[in-house]
Amino acid sequence: MTLPSFVLGATIATLFGAAFHLWRGGGMGRLLLYLGLAWAGFWGGHLAAQQMGWTLFRLGPLYLGIAVLASLAALFAGHWVFVVQPRE
Repeated sequence: MTLPSFVLGATIATLFGAAFHLWRGGGMGRLLLYLGLAWAGFWGGHLAAQQMGWTLFRLGPLYLGIAVLASLAALFAGHWVFVVQPRE
């Protein structure tokens, strides 16, 4: 992986985390949670697609399609696990 592809992936993951925070709201702690979830999901999806040879949308050495889907899945799952409170 080249440095420009890493910077592009990090920027995309950060934008997804920030947009999710803008949509769902919360304080600084939630922003950090969403950014961490977006980064973990993005790079986890990239690595999984690279290891398994999945290509949904590839941009140079970056497996962008699977990484974006994994980032969104991590954001929604993390929001559900860490933020949503059960009803009494």
